[in-house]
Order: sequence, then structure tokens, then C-alpha cells
Amino acid sequence: MPVSHISVCVCTFKRPPLLGRLLGELARLQTDGLFTFSIVVVDNDVHRSAEATVLDFSGRSLIQVHYSVEPQRNISLARNRAVAKSQGDFIAFIDDDEFPTSNWLLTLYKALHTHAVDGVLGPVHPHFDQGTPEWVIKGRFYDRRSYPTGFVISGKQGRTGNVLLKRHLCIDEQQPFRPEFRSGEDQDFFERMIQKGHTFIWCDEAGAYETVPPARCKRRYLLRKALLQGTCASVNLENRIQHFARSIIAIPVYTVAAPFALLLGQHCWMVLLVKLCDHLGQVLGMMGINVVREAYVSE
Repeated sequence: MPVSHISVCVCTFKRPPLLGRLLGELARLQTDGLFTFSIVVVDNDVHRSAEATVLDFSGRSLIQVHYSVEPQRNISLARNRAVAKSQGDFIAFIDDDEFPTSNWLLTLYKALHTHAVDGVLGPVHPHFDQGTPEWVIKGRFYDRRSYPTGFVISGKQGRTGNVLLKRHLCIDEQQPFRPEFRSGEDQDFFERMIQKGHTFIWCDEAGAYETVPPARCKRRYLLRKALLQGTCASVNLENRIQHFARSIIAIPVYTVAAPFALLLGQHCWMVLLVKLCDHLGQVLGMMGINVVREAYVSE
């Protein structure tokens, strides 16, 4: 029987060094002869900042790489372009600031067939450079929830940083990822797919690592990101009055508690401030106020 083919899709924006690292690790992926794979790189930078990195990799590798540019800065449009340029039976997504273990794709592929599901997600662990402030690590700002292998995920647990999907799920949709979402477009995708009867599970052995650069270890970055996430979340909240009331109560409580949290350490203080900004973003978002004008917080 013919082996399956997987398109590994990478959306990137102004991260040539990290993209180069990812491509190098993808070249080392194990397949055990069960499938072949190619790479789709969508550059979300109109100035094509990733092109030289992709060309350099293509010149040294036998892996087929398709490079494309999505000129409009929008992660959903970039993902949709990657889907349009994909081929084969399956699509895998991994972020440009991540890198996989050598058995990453093989483990996802085996789990998908063992459990007879439509998609498999895996964990993304933080990878810190030397010199990262201790409060960042102790605060666990970049730790993500994990689940037992076989756990059936809900839409809100859906992520595209480490996932293998049956390709037809994406190509059957005119816009698998909706451009109106500045954040949470992947959760929206999984919620819609689950409503259609598709099933997705977790595979805890299919790990990848996210590089956390120094720019993301700054207080300003974490607080602005929390504001943006709160604002974006407010758009699709159910029981908006209940969430509004909860945030209205949380904001003064966290504000009063902030000085006391600082006594417990900078990591406790920042955890509280991040929660405060998230609630503040939700309230402002429900009032139609957007304090973070950028579509994404990158620094």
C-alpha cells in the first residue's frame, strides 16, 4: 500500500534564526518508512525575511520545501495559505519558534491511527536561554497544561503549535481559520470541527520545545500580551454579563493584593499582575475599548 504523505506547515514572521533551527530539526525526523513528508513555509512578512533561510535549507536538504508569502499580517490568513499549499493526506502544524524531538511526527502519526481519531495534539515545553530571569521560570508563565495520552480535548484546549490533522478537515473549509480572530483562531477551528463530530486527542509523548527569547522575558511583554488576550477573549465569551461581573470584582481585589504579592517574590507579583491585565482586557474589550492596537504582541 502507498505510504501516507504529511505536509508540515510553518507560519513565520521575522524569525530567521529560529526558523533555521526548526528546519534543521525537521530534517532529522524519523518516519520508520510509514510516511513521507514535505515542508510548507508561509512567510507573513511582506519583505520576505524568511526567504534566504528557506533557500539555504533547500539547497542542503532533500526534503521538498514550498515557500510562500502572505503579505497581510494575520496569523489566520497565513495558516489558510499554508493549508492551500499543502499536499497529501495529513497536515501538521508547528510554530516557527519551536523545535521537535526526532520522533515527534512519527509519534503523532501512530497515535492518530491507534486511536482512530481526526487529529492529535502534543505538548509544547518551554526552552529558556541562559540568563533568563529566575522570576520568569518560577512564575511558570510559559508552562502549558498537558493531559494523559488518549485524552479527548475540547475546543478550548485546541492549539496549533503541535498538532497532526487529517488534511480534509482543513481543505473542506473555505476558511479553516477565520481572519477576524487576532488570537484564539485555533480554538475557534477546533470548536467548529468538534461540533461537526470530529474527535481530537492528546499524545503526551509527542513533545516539542518552544524557544523563549529574552524579549519575551520582560514584564512589559507579559502584561501587554495579557491585555491583548483578555481583549480578544471578550469577543467570544458566553455569559458575558457573568464574565463582566467576575472581572469587575477581580480587578480591585488583584490591585489591592499586588503589594502583598510582591512580598512573596517577583514571580508571585507578576503572576498576579498578568491575571489583573487579563481581567482588565476583558472588561475593556466588552466596552469596545482596545488598548493594544497591534494585532500581535511581539516584543
